[in-house]
Amino acid sequence: MKELLHNISQCTLCKAHLPLGPRPVATAHINSKIVIIGQAPGTKVHQSGISWDDQSGKRLRQWLNVTDEQFYNTENFAIIPMGFCYPGKAKTGDLPPRPECAPQWHDTLLDKMPNVELIILIGAYAQKYYLKDGKNLTESVGDYKEYLPAYFPIPHPSPTNRFWRSKNPWFEELVVPELRKKVKTILNL
Repeated sequence: MKELLHNISQCTLCKAHLPLGPRPVATAHINSKIVIIGQAPGTKVHQSGISWDDQSGKRLRQWLNVTDEQFYNTENFAIIPMGFCYPGKAKTGDLPPRPECAPQWHDTLLDKMPNVELIILIGAYAQKYYLKDGKNLTESVGDYKEYLPAYFPIPHPSPTNRFWRSKNPWFEELVVPELRKKVKTILNL
C-alpha cells in the first residue's frame, strides 16, 4: 500500500490540464473499513495536501458524526477522490474531476483494502461512475438502501450545494441518521 500511495503521489498523468500543477491527494490503509469517494480536491486541499480540509469536510464529518481524529485515521477511512488533483475553477465551483484518475488508480487501491465494509459515494461524479444505473443524484441518494451494503450515495457537502439541501430536507432528516448508524456500527464507536 505504501508503494502504491507513493506512486499516486508522484502521478503526472493529467499534468497539462491542471492550472495549479499536480498534487495528488489520497489516503488509504490496508485495514481501511470505509472508503470515501468524492470529487476532487479544492484549492484549500490542494494547498494543505489534507483531504476534506475545508468547509465541505467539516460538514461531511458532521454528517458522519465522527471527530477529526476518527476521520483522518486511515484504518477507519480511506479517502479516494474521483480526481486526485485540483482540476481548476469553473463558472460556479470547480471543474469536474479529471477523468484519468479513477480508471488508473481506483481498482488497484480498492483491491489492496480487503476489510472495506462500505464505500460512501459523494456527489454525482462518483455515483455515475460506480452505480451505473442512470439515476440522477437526488434519485440515487433517495434510493440509498438499494445500494447497501456496498455503497452509500450522498450529496456533496459543499456550501455551494446548499440549494439542493434546502430543496431536499429529507436528506438530513432521514438519510443522515442512517448514514451515522452505519458508520458507528462499522467503526464500533
